[in-house]
Amino acid sequence: MTTTEQATELVPTDRRDGVLTITINRPKQKNAINRDVAVAVAAALDDLDADPTLSVGVLTGAGGTFSAGMDLKAFTGGQTPILPGRGFGGITRAEVRKPLIAAVEGWALGGGFEMVLACDVIVAAQDAKFGLPEVKRGLIAGEGGVIRLPRRIPYHVAVKVLLTGEPLSAVDAKQYGLVSELTESGAALASAQELAQRIAGNAPLALARVKTVLRETQGLDDAEAFRRQDEDAHGLLDTEDAHEGALAFAEKRAPVWRGR
Repeated sequence: MTTTEQATELVPTDRRDGVLTITINRPKQKNAINRDVAVAVAAALDDLDADPTLSVGVLTGAGGTFSAGMDLKAFTGGQTPILPGRGFGGITRAEVRKPLIAAVEGWALGGGFEMVLACDVIVAAQDAKFGLPEVKRGLIAGEGGVIRLPRRIPYHVAVKVLLTGEPLSAVDAKQYGLVSELTESGAALASAQELAQRIAGNAPLALARVKTVLRETQGLDDAEAFRRQDEDAHGLLDTEDAHEGALAFAEKRAPVWRGR
């Protein structure tokens, strides 16, 4: 088996209608993340950004679990799933240009939850659970958990999760605004893909620019945030897609995006 074949089996991808579905495929190990998985996820995300026919990505796990986090057996053997410049699982510190949706069934634990937090939208089954149990092992959730969770849900709720290591249900996560859509058990991926296709119907340059502005303006005061936004947004006015969007509206038809 070649390295490429192994990576394909560990993290298969599916391209359909402008959406790239990326699946962590180690169900017997509860989709625990080892270095090979991290490298394959990073490669899939690079493919998402590089392929002009793709507009949105969906990240999920096989077998009814998103991910149990780090593969501890591999870690004790000297292997790390944290990639330089990319972070845990090849995603937690990466700058993915295109929108990315997490489709969560079952558990998203530790680094698995941090991978979810690195996504732009979260779709979860109603019986899914999120957890950051690192403090129970003498560690902290250092790949985005401590930094991102208090920004996504009420501060004191996030701190309770981080300090107790106790799980957060998907139902509660939806109530706190962390989960965008809640589905029946087993329906998270289908719902995420349907949402991804709705997003993919929009202009790809605009989608990517929304992510850029979001990333660059968090924490800035209004004046600086508008300045940074205007640098990114004004360039869209002269694109073919902007003209096509206006023309399609006037002609009462669906736009044909060219990504330029």
